[in-house]
Amino acid sequence: MPKVRVQCFIDGFNIYHAIDNLRKPHLKWFDLTKLMANFIDPNTHEIVDIFYFSAYASWIPGAAVRHEQFVRANEALGVKAIMSQFKPKDRRCKHCKAEWIAHEEKETDVKIAVSMVRNAHLNLFDEAFLVSRDSDLTSAVALTLHDFPEKKVKIISPPNSGHSKEIGKIVKKRGKLASIKEIHLERCLLPEIVSIDGVQVAVRPAQYAPPK
Repeated sequence: MPKVRVQCFIDGFNIYHAIDNLRKPHLKWFDLTKLMANFIDPNTHEIVDIFYFSAYASWIPGAAVRHEQFVRANEALGVKAIMSQFKPKDRRCKHCKAEWIAHEEKETDVKIAVSMVRNAHLNLFDEAFLVSRDSDLTSAVALTLHDFPEKKVKIISPPNSGHSKEIGKIVKKRGKLASIKEIHLERCLLPEIVSIDGVQVAVRPAQYAPPK
């Protein structure tokens, strides 16, 4: 009996901000592959791909460097990172008339949606895991389930985030809802130095060191 093929689609900013709200920085240095393994039955399912969607905040050097280390570490372990870009946008206060340049990232949810629907059409998975609570992905989930009645979608919410009500209604019949817990992250922490075949590929940022 062939195993159920699972592809994971991870909204990087959704999960990052949820972990940031926990006020436990060491939980940001985690292994996405191990994390996703918490949500399958290895006897009946196999994870064939993990896609991580995000973008580097290049105007915040420290944050960008930490993010790059995280991506390098997980790519070395087989995760496929699909990165977008932030775009500068002029802002103006209606009250004080002050002006400044803000940064907006608009591509991530589109790339997640396109990738999920495209991979369903190419029959690259039997079940999709979507790690996000972004209701903007509702149409992609609905289209996947509508066009491919044999496929399933599991929505996995970031820690302490709850689920999008819109998506939750759609997956009730042919999908499942799950949530990432703090204990999942604790069990999936990366080592201080990530090496592949003796070659160092990433180092844990000092800010992510676990508490003593």
